[in-house]
Amino acid sequence: MSGDAATTAATTAHRATKIDIRNVRKSFGSKASGSKLVLDDVSLRVGEHEVVCLIGASGSGKSTLLRCINLLEPIDDGAILLADANGLMVDISEPGLDPDPVRRRIGMVFQSYNLFPHMSVLHNITLGPTKVLRQPKAAASERARELLERFGLADKADAYPDQLSGGQQQRVAIVRALAMQPELMLLDEVTAALDPVLVGEVLNVIRDMRGQGMTMILATHEMGFAREISDLVCFLKDGVILEAAPPAKLFTAPDHPETAQFLQRAIASGRR
Repeated sequence: MSGDAATTAATTAHRATKIDIRNVRKSFGSKASGSKLVLDDVSLRVGEHEVVCLIGASGSGKSTLLRCINLLEPIDDGAILLADANGLMVDISEPGLDPDPVRRRIGMVFQSYNLFPHMSVLHNITLGPTKVLRQPKAAASERARELLERFGLADKADAYPDQLSGGQQQRVAIVRALAMQPELMLLDEVTAALDPVLVGEVLNVIRDMRGQGMTMILATHEMGFAREISDLVCFLKDGVILEAAPPAKLFTAPDHPETAQFLQRAIASGRR
């Protein structure tokens, strides 16, 4: 991340580190068929209770970075460290490590809702806590209903996904992730598939999570929202974090001309 690593470290110095991404490289394809470098020496440190937004054009590496953090994609080089219950940093990207215990600690929500269509909203939400966390069904249901009420969905517990709007389905997907009581939330373009009228519903949920102190890393095209909610904004281009700075700095006086050009295009397209 070049000189911007110092900016990132300074921004998070006042908080205990939650996740530390060190010099991560990731390619797709093989040498024989021609591999494509998707993440190139990416470093990023995120403090406890902080919100980091990843911005950049489609194909810049934002989604791949999130998938690597959640161990959905193995990295080729570097390390991803996650703080344990004692605050010690543990390498979760170590080859051969069982990813399931790690994924229980990291929630991830995609732009496609991935709700089970044959299950009610309540069943979608309680499935993980009862099957994976072994919570009693009554306790899981109570927690699910509390979350649904918190996010304005109390009357949708018995509904099925096809009876919900896109914004409601995405809110349910976020509630489902929160029901697993994650320590870190990854949000991958969660408003990209929504009608503009519904975007606000989902952004309000994320605001609420920030207010509750959830540590989050978001990939987003919503520039105004990134500016509002972030402690740190990272601009990615061609698999590199070209610039990382607090939003007040990055959105008003970016250091890199390419960052400024991207922001100008984003604003021109309506992503204010």
